[in-house]
Amino acid sequence: MSERTTGGAEQPTRVLVADDQTVVREGIVMLLGLLPGIEVVGAAADGEEAVQLVAERAPDVVLMDLRMPRCDGVEATRRIRGEHPATEVVVLTTYADDDSLFPALQAGARGYLTKDAGAEEIARAIAAVRSGAAGLSPQVQRRLLERLAAPAPEPARPPARSAQQPLPDGLTAREAEVLALIAEGLSNTEIAAELFVSPATVKTHINNLFAKTAVRDRAQAVSYAFRHGISRGEQHG
Repeated sequence: MSERTTGGAEQPTRVLVADDQTVVREGIVMLLGLLPGIEVVGAAADGEEAVQLVAERAPDVVLMDLRMPRCDGVEATRRIRGEHPATEVVVLTTYADDDSLFPALQAGARGYLTKDAGAEEIARAIAAVRSGAAGLSPQVQRRLLERLAAPAPEPARPPARSAQQPLPDGLTAREAEVLALIAEGLSNTEIAAELFVSPATVKTHINNLFAKTAVRDRAQAVSYAFRHGISRGEQHG
């Protein structure tokens, strides 16, 4: 375990525990007290108290629960890391779902364990974050790798529209094509290159379709295209 030294004497890692359940909090404090090289310097019943105790006692590491009253663990982590960057945070929670995991890591937590972790795993996580590494449980590491390996979602496109359906608001086929390209994020210059026309012609089509559909800007035009199922490649008479 990485520990500070002062005058040749090893200093224990100072740990603060934050958990709103009294039995759990006291159990964690008792467990940490049995581990060599760790000194428990405080215990908080919610995130607000955790932030206050970090300011008062300057722990090296906070073991942070997530679901707590007044101030939850994510917000407490964000405040602690912002106001006291020398203090690392290891989340110790029942939950390992994406809605718990990723906000906590984004808030600045360097470790993430579930409450079925044993004493050795907790000690390893504390040592890891003190040395500048990440202290993640194996299941959390797997989840992160799965998330990173997942293919990026394709950008949403307007739903397909039947060629037999008449275009709304008197749009011409060319105006609908320009609108579909706007919905795909193309600029006027890119639309002109795509349709082999001049930028001035594109601008004329855009002015006409804006007037017909009563949209004020490109964002509203994109919304209109999605609502009416106008997508690229349609052929209308």
